[in-house]
Parts: sequence; C-alpha cells; structure tokens
Amino acid sequence: MTALHLPLPREPFHIKKAILETIRALPTTIVYMAAATLVSTLMFHFTDNLINVSLVYILAIILNARATSCYGAGIIASLYSVFWVNFAFSVPYMKLNFTLSGYPLTFLGMTFISCFTSSICIMISRQTALIREQDRKLMNAEKETMRANLLRAVSHDLRTPLTTIIGSSATYLEREDSMSATEKRQLVANIEEDAQWLLNMVENLLSVTRIQDSSGSLAVVKSEEPLEEVISEAVQRFRKRFPDALVRVTIPGAFIMVPMDAKLIEQVINNLLENALFHSESHEPIDLIARTENGVLFITIKDYGKGIDSSRFPTLFDGGGVCTNQSGDGRKGMGIGLSICKTIINAHGGSIEAANHASGAMFTFTLPDWREY
Repeated sequence: MTALHLPLPREPFHIKKAILETIRALPTTIVYMAAATLVSTLMFHFTDNLINVSLVYILAIILNARATSCYGAGIIASLYSVFWVNFAFSVPYMKLNFTLSGYPLTFLGMTFISCFTSSICIMISRQTALIREQDRKLMNAEKETMRANLLRAVSHDLRTPLTTIIGSSATYLEREDSMSATEKRQLVANIEEDAQWLLNMVENLLSVTRIQDSSGSLAVVKSEEPLEEVISEAVQRFRKRFPDALVRVTIPGAFIMVPMDAKLIEQVINNLLENALFHSESHEPIDLIARTENGVLFITIKDYGKGIDSSRFPTLFDGGGVCTNQSGDGRKGMGIGLSICKTIINAHGGSIEAANHASGAMFTFTLPDWREY
C-alpha cells in the first residue's frame, strides 16, 4: 500500500503577514505613544483637563496610523491610549477604575473612536499607496509602449533609406566607368539626401534621452522661453534643410513666455513641418499658427494637400506613421517623428492631435502655463 501523507495544517498566510507587520510597526508605535504620553502629562499638569489629554492621544493614534499603515499597530495604540488615560489621568490616579459613574460608556466611546479613526487612516494610507503603485505601473506600461513603438518605427523608417544608400553606392562602384557625370551626380545626391534623412531620424531618437529623469520617468527640464524666438528658430532650421519650402507663420502680437525645453519643442515643430511638406503632396505654403485660449497655448501646423486616411488616426502617433511606405520612398515613413512628438508634448504636460480640414491635414499641440507680458 502507498502511504498517504497529508500536509499538516498551517497558519493562514495573511495572519502571519499581519503579525510580522505589527512587529515591524511596534517601534514606531512606541515612539508615538511615548511622545503622546509626555505631551499629555505636561498638558494635564498645567490645565488639569482630561479632554485635552484624550485629544492628544487621538492625534497620536492618527499619526501612528499614517506612519505604519498597520491595523495591528493601530489597535495596540488605541487600547494603550484608552487604558493609560484611565490609569494615569483619571481619579483615582495610577489605578484602573471602571466603576465611576458614566465612565464605562466613555471608555467604550473612546475605544471605538480610537480604533475607527486608526482604521480610516490606515485604509486611506493603503489606498494612496495602491494608487501610487497603479500610477507607477501605468507609467512603466507607457514607457514600454513607447519603446515598442520606437523600435517598430525604427525598423520601418530606417530600413528603406539604408537600402537606398547601399544600393546607390553599390551601383556607383560597379558602373563608375560607364556612367555619365550627370548619373554619378544624381546617385551621390540620392545618397546625400537619404543620409540627411537618417541624420534627422537619429536626432529624433537622441531627443528621447532629454525627456527621461534618473529613474527613467518622462520628464523635461523647463525654462521660460519666448514663443516668437522658439518658432523662429524652428522655422529657420527647417528652411535650411528645405530652402524651397514655404511657411506662413501667424503668432499673437503680445510677448509670450512659455515654460518648455526649447530644443525639444523645436524638434516637434520641425517634425510636423516635415510631415506637412512630404505627405501633403502639395506645393501650397504650410501654415504655422500659434494662439492662446483659456490659459493654454495652441500651435497648429496646417497643410493644403490630400489629408490623412481616417483609418490611420487611432494609431497615428504609435509609430505607424502617415503612410505605409509602399512606394519605397525613404521619406514616406514618419513613425519615429510622430511617436516622439507625442512623447515630448506629453512630457511637457500638453497634448497633440491630428485632424483633417476642408483642404488638407493639420496637427495641433498644446503647452500649458504660458505667460503674457
């Protein structure tokens, strides 16, 4: 016969955990109760008022509950307070006496108030800790999503320019003797164009390092920057790369200062202008419009082209870009740029969205806390 070994009954895990929590919280409870006893003794000596003593102990119970978040420690502190008030501050002094007229009701009332107050404080502390943990998990999930989107965008947007560079350089090396000067120049121009495109993508990727603090959380170092100068710098940088592009800028007449990381916001503006230039398939000027409303700064980049397929809006900022890159043009994918735009604006406490208007597409992002001078 096979012997049947039954497991011995064990103490429930939650009871062991509660006991360990109480033991760990005991030193803190002793400190708070000792401090309450000292303060109560001084107050009772000078005022001879038992109500003040009771209030001191209730305050100590609340502080202890907030510090320990332990029900066992809260019960110990409550019982100690009730019995010590009876023992040390009620007639006859230094004796427990529950026979005084009306005192049993007072004893039960103070016990209930102490335990109930302690439980409420502990519940609030634990709920606060739970909310913080959930926020931390959501932040980590957002960071993982951002990493996944960036990796997807990198594989999507970098592969085609690299393939074009390799193909053009290989063609040049293989057919150098048989190619005309014009054909050679065209191949080198293609290589230079794709290399510039890759450099812009690398700048986008490097900008991620500016929006993370030492713990990896999304954060930026803000300083008040003049809106006009930031927009001017971004537009000039864009025109250096694309001299033939036309940009019409409309900004408020007032002098506006906005808390921001200027380099990152310039990167956002450049990415959106570049989007408008290449994906609109239009030679119309691009509008850059800044306006303020209800304490929020709105910056809109508007093109006058074919617009955006409505099916792409839900995932537009998740690394998928504007186009599927089916044409093989290395410039078609803007997944990296749009994903980083969203990350930068969210780190500034703003929002970004895309929409179609009557004659094309527009991207609008917001920045809070601007000031007008």
